[in-house]
Amino acid sequence: MEEISVITAVHHPLRRRIVDHLQLHETAQVGALSRALDVQVGSISHHLRMLQRAGMVEQVDDPTGDRRTSWWRLSRRSLSWSSRDYADSPAAAYLAREAQRLNLRHQLERLQQWNRVSESSDVEAFSTDALAWATAQELLELQHRITEAVDSWRDGIDRADGQERMPVFFFAHGFPTAV
Repeated sequence: MEEISVITAVHHPLRRRIVDHLQLHETAQVGALSRALDVQVGSISHHLRMLQRAGMVEQVDDPTGDRRTSWWRLSRRSLSWSSRDYADSPAAAYLAREAQRLNLRHQLERLQQWNRVSESSDVEAFSTDALAWATAQELLELQHRITEAVDSWRDGIDRADGQERMPVFFFAHGFPTAV
């Protein structure tokens, strides 16, 4: 079970943007994050420390050996939680539900952004869905399989092969529904 402090740390809007940036760029210097996200350096540093306390990022050595700059990378790639995990604490359950709401809003905003520009793009996106009968355990197994497939796909991309790439966002939800 995830610590609620980790979940709430990541689902602050700016921290989510920092995590997203580090997922794509692997490491980043504080000044580069500041420019990329159009946020003051001091604010970036503060939010990186919050993410560091939550165990989501770690400071790394400057690849050029310059000790005057601060470089960061993710120390973990993903979170998984349910508000039910916090049933024994109404306050934590509320925070977990709020994080789920913010996460869904983030995902839908990304989809809406794509839909606004998709007509002018030569890149074809995809959508997939399925309806099936499953137990709670089978639904959990599906979650694990999808996570493994996405991680394997992402790890198999050779970013040094000289091909031009673009950021790609993928999300999926599996949940009980009415028939």
